[in-house]
Amino acid sequence: MPSRLDVICIVEDDAAVRGALKFALEMEQMAVRDYDSPVSLLSDTNLPLFDCLVIDYRMPVMDGLELVATLRERGVSAPVIVITDQADGHIRARAERLDIHHILEKPLADGALMEAIRSALRSIR
Repeated sequence: MPSRLDVICIVEDDAAVRGALKFALEMEQMAVRDYDSPVSLLSDTNLPLFDCLVIDYRMPVMDGLELVATLRERGVSAPVIVITDQADGHIRARAERLDIHHILEKPLADGALMEAIRSALRSIR
């Protein structure tokens, strides 16, 4: 009997980046739900239970950390990985308060995202 696929949520406003991330995760046998904005994720009335969320920091309407804060208020406790072009001390401090699992800086090093996801998934098992 095959095991259940890990369900990963990607929130990324850049379509090319979002597509590349989704493709890479599906190649690793993960189920992926992707969203082009925080608003599209928050308005999805049929959200699955995610095992891990991968969220871009810089997006229109609200940044990735504001999205995580809203999700935490709604009871989402899944581990989060934030991707950003620059993780300064202010961003890191906010992320720590939100119990964010990892912050990865762009450009992503080979294998960094998969390593972070695997670590996040181990933390919930």
